[in-house]
Amino acid sequence: MSVEATARVVATRDGLPVLESAGPLALRRTRAAGPYTRVTVVGAMSAPLGGDRLAVEADVHEGAKLHLDSAAATVALPGRSPAPATYDVALTVAQDAELRWLPEQLISARGSDLRMRTRVELAATARLVLREEQILGRHGEEPGTLTTRLTVHRAGRPLLDQELSFGPGAPGGWDGGAVLAGHRAVGQLLVVDPDFEKNPVESRQLGESAVLTPLAGPAALVTAVAPDALRLRRLLDAARCELLDG
Repeated sequence: MSVEATARVVATRDGLPVLESAGPLALRRTRAAGPYTRVTVVGAMSAPLGGDRLAVEADVHEGAKLHLDSAAATVALPGRSPAPATYDVALTVAQDAELRWLPEQLISARGSDLRMRTRVELAATARLVLREEQILGRHGEEPGTLTTRLTVHRAGRPLLDQELSFGPGAPGGWDGGAVLAGHRAVGQLLVVDPDFEKNPVESRQLGESAVLTPLAGPAALVTAVAPDALRLRRLLDAARCELLDG
């Protein structure tokens, strides 16, 4: 039997007036460092399976600072239903608010079919740090079919719209030299900061398998590939430290 569930969090300067868990998505307030309120997504059961429809919604009100992460990797698995699973993430960040969306990796297991979409709406003075990591197959196995789309609007205008497809159901060439070149871990780090309007970042290569690209707005996108999850995380963590501390 397929599962349909939406977990929701609302953050204000004064706390978390809404913290709603649902189905396999359990939200827990956890200890945070600095000025952030921290919420962790804890998986209560195996999901997403074929046919599941899962969603996470986060609304960060004016002046609030929310750190949203997960306790473990999300593993897309085949299920009894032949329909693909869907996982939708909707993030809204108001004026002078900040969101750090830093979940653990998404693992596409053999035989799975997952469509994941992340949609972000930012006010003009909002700040965002967003990390996505896709691991194509568990150790020693081929990946399932995975399609992800990341759409970001700032002050009502498009900032980024990117779609990636991997696995046996993806268009040909996804594993070729121009895309993954045999790597099985791919990730993106997006940083949106109004301070970049005065001090824009410059496009450059980060190591052998990552690149930093300024966007048409106060934002920077890091895209990286790696042989495994550990090396991918090291690349993205180094880029995050450079962008936030530089």
